[in-house]
Amino acid sequence: MVTNVFGAAMRAFLVWLLIATPSLILTGGAGESSQLVVFFAVLAAVFTFVEYYSSFPSIVEFRFAAPFNRHRFVTIFAIIASLSLVCKGVFQPTALTLTVRHWGDLLGQAIDVPYSPVRLVVLMLHENASVELVEIVRTAAGLAYSISLLSLVIFILLVRVAKWPSKSGAFNVWVNLPLFDPTGGGDVLVRLKRDANINIIFGFLLPFLIPAVVKTATDLVGNLTMDDPQTLIWTMSAWAFLPASMIMRGIAMGRVAEMIEEKRRRAYAQSDATAQAI
Repeated sequence: MVTNVFGAAMRAFLVWLLIATPSLILTGGAGESSQLVVFFAVLAAVFTFVEYYSSFPSIVEFRFAAPFNRHRFVTIFAIIASLSLVCKGVFQPTALTLTVRHWGDLLGQAIDVPYSPVRLVVLMLHENASVELVEIVRTAAGLAYSISLLSLVIFILLVRVAKWPSKSGAFNVWVNLPLFDPTGGGDVLVRLKRDANINIIFGFLLPFLIPAVVKTATDLVGNLTMDDPQTLIWTMSAWAFLPASMIMRGIAMGRVAEMIEEKRRRAYAQSDATAQAI
């Protein structure tokens, strides 16, 4: 029980730190949204504590298939921290912020090619946006997208080379996929493969679709301003992380489907061998 409380409390603190990181880094420049950020940070921390303290799953997937959720947390934390340093460098440059900004500039310019996700994000801005705003958005988009791509490569290696999650013990579908109902009708294997493909396809398309949807919405409703550092950080983080997270989920579900298929194949082979022996 003590271990569960400590583990849940540690995860709750890390989630709180994740949400509060932009405000902590942008001290004196985060605007008037810090109180709202603190509220959401506390709310997310409480939810995380309750979720991980409970012995039964509710929403969080792959709870007992480490390091899936840890990998996703490190990814979003790296994106948010990097973008926070980039934004801080605008009004308080240091050696660290200038270094991060330099790499962000290089990555943003390298990925900013016609029809690329970064180019679509830049085109999402209003036509009267300042040159400084365009540059900072390009830098943030290039840095966030590069981190998400690197995270995907690492996760694919984790699945294909390290054979995740087979080395972490027996995989329980109900515990690790609480939102997936194995008895919902149809073959579980077919449904897992279908959901995996849907997640991967949508994850690939979202970096292209989100800027187009935002651009259309802002043309109808109003302009989306990226002048506020908090808005820039969270918008770019969501744009880069959500598609990568969906692709990772799709790859994970596909891996689970492969494990079930392999287990069935062994069971059928053993059954045939037993029947021939009889």
